[in-house]
Amino acid sequence: MRAVITVIGHDDVGIIAGLSDRLGRHKVNILEITQSVLSEFFAMIMLVDLARCDIEFGELVGELSAKGKELGVDVHTMHEDIFNSMHRI
Repeated sequence: MRAVITVIGHDDVGIIAGLSDRLGRHKVNILEITQSVLSEFFAMIMLVDLARCDIEFGELVGELSAKGKELGVDVHTMHEDIFNSMHRI
């Protein structure tokens, strides 16, 4: 099972480190990551593998959202199947 994580907010030190640390604690593997800084705005998209995740998906979503608030960014985590269904033509 995979998920798509998007992160948007004002750029600051430690955003990637804070979120990747949280993912690593729960054995979530980052498969792909892209990030950009546009002026003072930070944007990132990650594709992650949840196969070895040691907590329920809903708990992970909540933890990442809370960590995002702590870091001053909005974090949205979506199961890959939902993401694909929303973006089919």
